[in-house]
Amino acid sequence: MHTREEQMQAFGRLLDIMDTLRVKCPWDHKQTNESLRPNTIEETYELSEAILNRDERNICKELGDVLLHVVFYAKIGSESGDFDIKDVCDKLCDKLIYRHPHVYGQAAADTAEQVVNNWEQLKMKEKDGNKMVLSGVPSSLPSVIKAYRIQDKARAVGFDWEDRSQVWNKVKEEIREFETEVESMDKEKAEAELGDVMFSLINAARLYHLNPDNALEHTNQKFIRRFNYLEQHTIKEGKNLKDMSLEEMDKIWDEAKRKEK
Repeated sequence: MHTREEQMQAFGRLLDIMDTLRVKCPWDHKQTNESLRPNTIEETYELSEAILNRDERNICKELGDVLLHVVFYAKIGSESGDFDIKDVCDKLCDKLIYRHPHVYGQAAADTAEQVVNNWEQLKMKEKDGNKMVLSGVPSSLPSVIKAYRIQDKARAVGFDWEDRSQVWNKVKEEIREFETEVESMDKEKAEAELGDVMFSLINAARLYHLNPDNALEHTNQKFIRRFNYLEQHTIKEGKNLKDMSLEEMDKIWDEAKRKEK
């Protein structure tokens, strides 16, 4: 791997390029925080996809795109006189040192769970009691991730099951309530109960140290692979999916499943 000096030179080169583009490129020159925001979200999702695919080459590429956005926002901040990349780095370093007292101070934390608990408690101290526990969960997070973070925040202050196995009774209860509302054909109530089912399942995933967002995305990708196989197989035979019976499609679907094993 590269030396620290080489790494710092590469980062300095990126800052120099950003300075040049901001002056000489019409597109870069006109960008604002607001105009960059949608692109930043897209780049973050592309990085997430590369991580889920365990594609190291693309992880490196997408990290570069995300880093570009960090540098871009810092450049805009420097032009307004509000902050620059040094301020961004300094604030991050100060926060990391403060929130790792088991490394830089006298606190003890022998497990990752203890580190997380300490982290959340320190965050609460930073708020000086002026903010609510769940105020740190961004409202714009995707729903599955938001639910996980809400539950994790509540856990940090002791609002959690004493025994994780207790969550299954809650999951079953919510499913029964969902079934009842579906049978009554009350769409609004059924949707509310469906939300409760999903929230309880996400809670179960959290308690068993599983990532529900990753799990759902892996299932999405699995379905796409199998459905694409079904469609390609059908096209090769000169057929159309709409003209096939469910039994015929299931047979090809099972073949796709066997090929994945």
